[in-house]
Amino acid sequence: MRLTRVKLAAGAAVALLALTGCGGSGDNGADGGSGSKNAAAEVPATATGSLEELAAEAKCKPDIQTDADEIRQGVCKVSGGKFILATFATDRGQREWLNAAKDYGGSYLVGAKWVAVGDQQMVGTLRGRLGGTVEEGASHHSGGSGAGGNETAHSGHHTG
Repeated sequence: MRLTRVKLAAGAAVALLALTGCGGSGDNGADGGSGSKNAAAEVPATATGSLEELAAEAKCKPDIQTDADEIRQGVCKVSGGKFILATFATDRGQREWLNAAKDYGGSYLVGAKWVAVGDQQMVGTLRGRLGGTVEEGASHHSGGSGAGGNETAHSGHHTG
């Protein structure tokens, strides 16, 4: 059932956001150093390929979490942090996943049938390697990361 797949994908996005602190914009520096103010001028053509090919371009080896016909998803760890990389069988499946996941906040780097999810710094670094366009999820904070309100009420922080 399609609704179940969307819920599964959104749940994966929630797990990543819990790992990355809800996509806050920390200045702790991501891997690669391409976060300069001229990064937009340095954006390559949008990458294409399998999950493993995209991960290689991003300089990581993915820990595959979901391996289904409609979506393949893995967690990548680099010196600057973690991100989720997902590939989709169809454009429609990708858009449904994004629409559901963006309700949880975060930053999304979007390519042709793939999405990378992480904090703003990580997405900026990945864009310098993979190209693509940046989309932002819903904001759940009134200020900087960790200082903006009742974070325990954020759906990505429920413990049980």
